[in-house]
Amino acid sequence: MNYNTIEPNKNLSDFIKCYWTLEAEKETNPEKQRIVPDGCMEMIFHYGDFYKQYLVDGSFIIQPKCFVFGQITQPLDIEPTGKTGIFAIRFLPNGFVPFTDFPIHKMENKAVPLIELFGEEASKLEKEVLKAASNEERVKIVEAFFTDLISDSKVIDRITKSSVALILELKGQLTVEELSENLSTNKRQLERKFASVIGVSPKQLSKMIRIQSVLKSLLENKYSNLTDVAYENNFYDQAHFIKEFKEFTGVSPKDFYSENLKLSHLFSEKV
Repeated sequence: MNYNTIEPNKNLSDFIKCYWTLEAEKETNPEKQRIVPDGCMEMIFHYGDFYKQYLVDGSFIIQPKCFVFGQITQPLDIEPTGKTGIFAIRFLPNGFVPFTDFPIHKMENKAVPLIELFGEEASKLEKEVLKAASNEERVKIVEAFFTDLISDSKVIDRITKSSVALILELKGQLTVEELSENLSTNKRQLERKFASVIGVSPKQLSKMIRIQSVLKSLLENKYSNLTDVAYENNFYDQAHFIKEFKEFTGVSPKDFYSENLKLSHLFSEKV
């Protein structure tokens, strides 16, 4: 399995966190891979074979070849159907909305085909990206596409931009009240902005970022026990930590790392 990240051009760094690529040969007995919410929407191009996406009832659907996945608010299980070849754009939490008029609340926990988001321009983009000879070429293609879109006078809402920056800086360890006070912004106004620009509430995003910070620390073996994890990350107690961990991963910390270590190492948010 070969996973890499690529930094975006400076003129897109207010919108895009990074590009990432994943390549792997077909496995005889492929396993489900669990994705944990991180507050970032992603645009995915499968230039390899399709992926299965499992639903809550245990059934599955086949993901589109090219799509944007809306905000993930629960653990997501996927599985390759053959050879993996993925080129993806990971947007900042508030970075995708300026590029489309599609209602963000209709994208939650869904893979939305590009044609529904960008119309006929999506067909051209898909063909160029899928036929590109290298990921460097794919970066050039998507950056030209997004640069044309932002020239249409769309800008990131400054309140949500400042809010996201503070949440990331403090690794999610602050309340909505503290966030509102720091930004001198009314709490209800802030929640409305998040709903329309990010697709999750300030509280939800903070919880996602905090769990991602915990995942990264656990992978780096920074803690010897769960009590230390709870204390260092401002959870009320160990029980609160385990409850929130299960909310976003679907399993206990112990079970998650015994079954999902390889994938979580690749996709845990680099906070």
